[in-house]
Amino acid sequence: MNFFQAQDSARRKTWQLGLMFTAAVVTLIILTNLLLLFAVGWTGQQGGFTFAESVANIPADSWLWVSAGVVGVVATASLYKYLSLQGGGRNIAEALGGKLIHQNTRDAKQRRLLNIVEEMAIAAGTPVPPVYLIPESSINAFAAGFGVDDAVVGINQGTLALLNRDELQGVVAHEFSHILNGDTNINLRLIAILHGILFLGMIGYGLMRSAGFSRKNGVPVVVIGIGLLIIGYGGTFFGNLIKAAVSRQREFLADASAVQFTRNPSGIADALKKIGGFSSHSYLHNEAAEQASHMFFGAAAKKFAGNLMATHPPLDKRIRAIEPNWDGQYPVLFHQQTNQAINQQVNPQDREVPHATPMAGVAGFAGTGSGEDVATWVVDQVGTPNSTSLAAASALIEDTATNLQAAAHDPYEARALIYAMLLDAEPGFARQQMSYIQQHAEAGVPQHVVRLAGPVSSTDALHRLTLLEMAMPALKELSYPQYKRFAENTARLITADERVSLFEWVLHRVLMKELYPHFEGGRRSHGNIRKINKVADEAAKLLAILASQSHPGVNEQLAAYNAGMRELGLKRPFAKQDTFDYQRLNDALAKLRKLHPLVKPGLIKACVTTVLADRAMNPSEAALLHGIAATLDCPLPAHVNVLAASSADSI
Repeated sequence: MNFFQAQDSARRKTWQLGLMFTAAVVTLIILTNLLLLFAVGWTGQQGGFTFAESVANIPADSWLWVSAGVVGVVATASLYKYLSLQGGGRNIAEALGGKLIHQNTRDAKQRRLLNIVEEMAIAAGTPVPPVYLIPESSINAFAAGFGVDDAVVGINQGTLALLNRDELQGVVAHEFSHILNGDTNINLRLIAILHGILFLGMIGYGLMRSAGFSRKNGVPVVVIGIGLLIIGYGGTFFGNLIKAAVSRQREFLADASAVQFTRNPSGIADALKKIGGFSSHSYLHNEAAEQASHMFFGAAAKKFAGNLMATHPPLDKRIRAIEPNWDGQYPVLFHQQTNQAINQQVNPQDREVPHATPMAGVAGFAGTGSGEDVATWVVDQVGTPNSTSLAAASALIEDTATNLQAAAHDPYEARALIYAMLLDAEPGFARQQMSYIQQHAEAGVPQHVVRLAGPVSSTDALHRLTLLEMAMPALKELSYPQYKRFAENTARLITADERVSLFEWVLHRVLMKELYPHFEGGRRSHGNIRKINKVADEAAKLLAILASQSHPGVNEQLAAYNAGMRELGLKRPFAKQDTFDYQRLNDALAKLRKLHPLVKPGLIKACVTTVLADRAMNPSEAALLHGIAATLDCPLPAHVNVLAASSADSI
């Protein structure tokens, strides 16, 4: 299953969840009305009426009010829970007692974990997610969020302490699969749905308790309370069955994707074996773990119904799916080994990826393959990182100046790093920008801008984009007022010379796309447009801008534009773009972002075909494609940009 199919599958599962939720509510309505019928009939018999007489005296609109009440209660409870999760993965991590691991941490094991997460995100072409440490001694992890832009990764203390680098990498790759496949969105919706169904049971429990303090009508209230309790928890039981079935299926897929990503089956397999041999397994003690049990790498809680209610496949089946010849033996680990492991020293800068080379398997990108072949290859890479992307990301990071990496990992210096990237090459404009920074940036930041300006100016666009992604978690540590000031300053620096360059546009699009959901709330696209001809004008604008920016002469631009339009099966006249009109591009992408997932591959292929009309792609074109793909929620893995950048030195 490729990225676009996975996104479509996640959308269909969301609709299936909606239908299941509706069916569950209808069932609850029927059962609650039956409960009312029984309670009224029983009460009438105590007063000397027959059961039928008591039921006949029930006003006709009572059934309607009961039904509306059930719908209102369940919908309100689900909506409340859903709104409480609008913070995305952060809310889940904090509910589990998680503490954010700061990007400038000096703890060796935490630094190693952040290195792994960082290189995997850059390899996948996704934002680098914040990482939370969960204070649990068991071996477990999770990913949570409504999408790639607001996702977080949570790691138990036991995972950090007991797993080596390869095992930790396998676990993190498993969680990235959930992020890329849209599982995290489904998981949050599941929490809200199950809470709504459970809420009836909570009302029943409250009625039972209140009846104990009431002398009048105590028995009927207790009967209704018991009934609602049974109905609510019965609905939750079946809801958990649905949750378990959906989760088990996705866990096998995530395990397989982790192997594809790392090309190291023993990494994730050995992590699973350590869960089987550890005295705490993967169980969590936090009460909030139950509602989020389907999010975790391993089973977070014991299930009394055995495999029927298990959110994860049995460990032995998961291991044998990866290592068919496994001998069935688990390594024996105990609690005291957790503390011993925490004190062991590691090399936090260890980034080697021994299982692949950066360019493995992609020969022919620049010269031997046709433009159509390469365009197809690029589309196939979207959202499906592999060991080649991981090696390319590791090489990119290793090749980035150490002092700039350190700046990217510090919330204070990260702002200065971005400002330094936006300093104009023309000295006069650069002086104006520095004057603005001196007046409007936080105290101390301007000095860092001056210090970083030189190294940044000698860094090519590809490494600047890498640094931009590396800086995201540190920038997400800003307070809301700091974020607002940073966003305003960034916009002012970009427009200081009254024009927007390609790199400035890409930087701003990536920056705001990843920071806005974190600070302002998600802007999720529903992707309801299923035919490209419904957005033909916007597609034509996009390809015209690409053609104009990628090729020098009018004839070459026209040929490139027509090649892209043929790929889409569209016909529109070519409108040459003499200057880079970023607002026109933004407007077109805002509409194109609403395309259905299965329509987006054709658009991406058309974009690549347009750029590759001359059978070459320079870093300027690669950066523009990166920004377009990111806006369309189509992450491009690192090795695509590495290969594109091999034909030129800078934007």
